Amino acid sequence: MDKIWQGKWITESKFYGLSPINLFHREIEEGEKRKHLEKLKNRHMLVRKTFTITEDIKTAYLDITADDYYKLKINGKTVGEGPAPAYFFHYFYNRYQVENYLKEGENLISVHLYYQGLVNRVWNSGDYRQGMIAELFINDKLKLKSDKSWKYKITEAYQNGGITGYQTQFLENIDFNLIDKNWQQLDYDDSNWSNVCVNNSDDHKFYKQPISGLDFYYIKPVKINKIKDNHYLIDFGQIIVGYFQMTAKGFKNERIEIRQGEELREDEDRVRYNLRSNCKYQEFITLSGGKDKLNFYDYKVFRYVEVIAHNPDSKALYPETFKALVRHYKFEDENTTFYSSNSKLNRIWQICKNSVKYGTQYQYLDCPGREKGQYLGDALITGLAHHYLTGDLKLYKKAVQDFALSSYISPGLMAVAPGGLMQEIADYSLQWPALLLKYYRLSGDKKFLRKMYPTAEKLLAYFKQFQRGDGLLTEVNEKWNLVDWPKNMRDNYQVKLEQLNKKPEYGCHNVINAFFVGMVKTINEIRDILSIEYKNQFSKLKQAFREAFYNQNKKLFVDTETTDHSAVHSNILPLLYGLAPAEAEKEIVDLIKEKGLKCGVYMAYYLLKALARVGEYSLIYNLIVNENKNSWNTMIKEGATTCFEVWSKEQKKNTSLLHPWASAPIIIIIEDLLGIELSNSGKRNQIKMTPHLPAELDRIKFTMQNKDLKIEIKKDSSQTGFFISPVL
Repeated sequence: MDKIWQGKWITESKFYGLSPINLFHREIEEGEKRKHLEKLKNRHMLVRKTFTITEDIKTAYLDITADDYYKLKINGKTVGEGPAPAYFFHYFYNRYQVENYLKEGENLISVHLYYQGLVNRVWNSGDYRQGMIAELFINDKLKLKSDKSWKYKITEAYQNGGITGYQTQFLENIDFNLIDKNWQQLDYDDSNWSNVCVNNSDDHKFYKQPISGLDFYYIKPVKINKIKDNHYLIDFGQIIVGYFQMTAKGFKNERIEIRQGEELREDEDRVRYNLRSNCKYQEFITLSGGKDKLNFYDYKVFRYVEVIAHNPDSKALYPETFKALVRHYKFEDENTTFYSSNSKLNRIWQICKNSVKYGTQYQYLDCPGREKGQYLGDALITGLAHHYLTGDLKLYKKAVQDFALSSYISPGLMAVAPGGLMQEIADYSLQWPALLLKYYRLSGDKKFLRKMYPTAEKLLAYFKQFQRGDGLLTEVNEKWNLVDWPKNMRDNYQVKLEQLNKKPEYGCHNVINAFFVGMVKTINEIRDILSIEYKNQFSKLKQAFREAFYNQNKKLFVDTETTDHSAVHSNILPLLYGLAPAEAEKEIVDLIKEKGLKCGVYMAYYLLKALARVGEYSLIYNLIVNENKNSWNTMIKEGATTCFEVWSKEQKKNTSLLHPWASAPIIIIIEDLLGIELSNSGKRNQIKMTPHLPAELDRIKFTMQNKDLKIEIKKDSSQTGFFISPVL
């Protein structure tokens, strides 16, 4: 821990004395069999503490955290919420400067604490570690700490509307008759509230959260359609992440139905609230008879909202109050901008940018609706795109560490981190060193690289247990071998890639070994940077890989040693990692020309980067803007405002329509077409630029600016050359 706490971990009485449930286990193993009590799920705990200030307030800060989540006000004013999801043994607390929220005399801290109790990819919930801790310092002296004098009440207002997603969140059927409307006001009478319980056995280890809080702001609908009396369809113009809000005043106990979704039902002016992505966003609120302000606690992904007052005599709805509270990690739209003479490319850039913007919360989420979790494979793409769009590296660094901390569960790392769902994907684990090395290249933070290096060595040692005599991996059966996702995007890859619950036998195949040899190459680079001696096995592994998977007659790589099928996946990774002989490069490029993006949106990143390695920039551009079925243009034709999980809505039955892992064009345009290479020596940023723009683009304007740098690139058909002005 980075500080010694004097405050106590406080909890509600029903959690007092419960020992934590151990959620951690390998995916192929059973976890603790003790079941979580249903009555202790979906708990909304309201906490209050009044106190008096007599001294002059020069500076003041509050340290606070909760498990799972809190929303904090001081004297009725919103201060913040959090923390970012984390493992209990490395749990984050937030620090707020609060001198402007405090006053001389009586003050109130109020906290709406939520404990979900589900095991999923969102939080490490479902382990009985419910509660919170806080300390207030005024003029650098401890003024207030959480202890048994704090008071609480469990509110029943947020009634269970069912569970949606992959056990992701409870829907909220809010009953305004049960809302304590003034509980966050100083003069509220809490005499009938209970005193909290102090858990002296709490085992959280606290660390100050290394990233900032989120941005929250309101937007108005772009269109409100009155379908009939008391029935409205609201369009916010694009898919967003956040909360629908409104004010209603109707009959006591009148019910209002709220439907939210990413799209409309086909041929109907109605919301598709049964989302493709396995979420059902249908909730009912019960009015109190007074003025009721709707504030859902948990966020959703939506564009459209349908509001229905089913009582034909209702006068409850006020369309002028309809709005959305948007949330995402810090993001300035003007930090990085791109415009070209190709309108298709511009639209592709925009949907990718929107995906990264709304899909980045406290983590790089794969889908902020269905899973709300951070996957390692997704983070490698989304994290880099997010950095180029914002200049932020704190979240990138946190992602690297999040997955390193999952070695507590397995030295082979988890696919989702942090999170209570135990999922393992070999392909993703093999890419963690690349995530680490890229962070170092961008930051120059050698101290962090050295700190993380042992995790890379443990990861390598973990996979070595699956090596056969020639060094290649075989039967990595305790982690899922993914290759690509969904299944129909694998280009008929000749391995039966069953998930772990079906006890697969993967054998020795191309993609996992390509990632493995690539990982060895990456770890060697890290060792060189850190001046660590090692026995270089890369050349031996490269030769073994060729002998196993290279077909001399076809001059292509095959999927396994026992097939002559050459999936595009089996060839892009050897091309990317320098495993292909020179004679094979043209054949692989020709294969890609023939097949196009015969892969999922996730592996499209590797395909495009492989082409960049051999200088095929024109082909890269043509693939990005192509209009075949597997293309970003297909998403746009199908109404995308953010990237899909797959190329087309119909390619996966539970497709997410906001999936940032499809944002590869952001990276490819910047790194490969514009030819911008950013690095840091540890002392200053370094910029190299070698544009590879196709002749078809006769106009381009690109800007990248943040606190550390400014880059402008312009190309105009009326002038020759580029005008590049990096400012450090």
